[in-house]
Amino acid sequence: MFSLEDHPDRYALANELHARPSPALQTPGVAVYLAVKRPKNAASRDRDLDRDHLIQLLDRFGAPHPSPGANHYFGEIGRYQLKWEQHTEFVTYTVFGETLTARAFDPSAFDVFPEEWLEAAPGKRITSAHIRIEDMPADEAQMSSAISKWFVPESVTATWVLDRAAMVAGDFRIDTAGHMRFVAFITANTGKRRVGRIVQRICEIETYKTVSMLGLPVARDLHRRLGQVDSELADLVSAMTKSNEAPTSTLDELLAISAELEEMMASTSFRLGATKAYEAIVHQRINALREERFEGRQTLAEFMMRRYDPAMRTVVSAETQLASMASRAMRAGDLLRTRVDVERSAQNQALLESMDKRAHLQLRLQETVEGLSVVAISYYAVSLASYFTYPLTGMLGISKGMLTAGLTLPVVLLVWLMVRRIRHSIDD
Repeated sequence: MFSLEDHPDRYALANELHARPSPALQTPGVAVYLAVKRPKNAASRDRDLDRDHLIQLLDRFGAPHPSPGANHYFGEIGRYQLKWEQHTEFVTYTVFGETLTARAFDPSAFDVFPEEWLEAAPGKRITSAHIRIEDMPADEAQMSSAISKWFVPESVTATWVLDRAAMVAGDFRIDTAGHMRFVAFITANTGKRRVGRIVQRICEIETYKTVSMLGLPVARDLHRRLGQVDSELADLVSAMTKSNEAPTSTLDELLAISAELEEMMASTSFRLGATKAYEAIVHQRINALREERFEGRQTLAEFMMRRYDPAMRTVVSAETQLASMASRAMRAGDLLRTRVDVERSAQNQALLESMDKRAHLQLRLQETVEGLSVVAISYYAVSLASYFTYPLTGMLGISKGMLTAGLTLPVVLLVWLMVRRIRHSIDD
């Protein structure tokens, strides 16, 4: 026995690689496909509602339920097989049948989804597809005739896939019943699992093509608003070069634009990022089919290059323009803040110079007051000293006036020295 303890997620991670195998499909047959998505906040939806809705469908056929918390399910519902999967933003239902209707792409094939059950779906239909699986006819002209009959010639794609194991065709148009149409002509020696992979690839290409296109309206709205913001930003940058414009008011307007750009980035980042991820899946699934041209008709890759890639470039362009404009606004804000800081530094310097002048004037005034205070103090000191020494006039034989005159100069000198000493002690 191997004694090392397993990581708690080891088996779950290993089993995840085998959790969604491709179905094994008989030929001829039919597949009906439905993808449901919440209009808003689909990635953070309550996924238990999706499972409950699946269980409602299974109960109609008496089929077993998925395990709690399951993200995928495969089982029998009556005479059909059902494959159910939860994805980041949407949930998909694929029903496989082994009987072809006499009428090609008969809408009754979708009757497996009851009307009242569809009305109770926790979301909206993002796409649905009707896939017809037929045996390869001996004459390619029969396939060409069927393709011309079933699809719009202007947009039809028809291509050999997987080393000519099958020929797949479709026009990516919604028919009168509200579904996309695809057909797969399967060669006699193609295995059931390979047929299932072909059908699964068709469903994945259609689904991821559709959900990636959700970024196009967002990109168009961004382009319209960014055109207005670009003009406003250019005006503000131009105003920065004019000395008569107040930089603080310009900075406030610039910060408002920056805040709006940041809000646009926050509100569109998930949708634009998801679009790029879904686009990569579309091209990867097409490459996995290893296409070969059928009778000179356009392949899936060519169709996507002409019809799909321009929409994706629009999304990339909007995302790039938004990031570039946010960067421009940030640089302009830095420059304007520098200008405001320089002007404030100049104002502070002028204020300091003004304060220095006022301090100098205050010092001059203080010195003047100091001189006057010496005179005032000396006056009172001489008066007191005179009163104190008047009795000596008789002994000295001098008049009071002479005595006062003799005291004045020493008293003034003593007062001046005392005031000067006090000032020096305060300065120290």
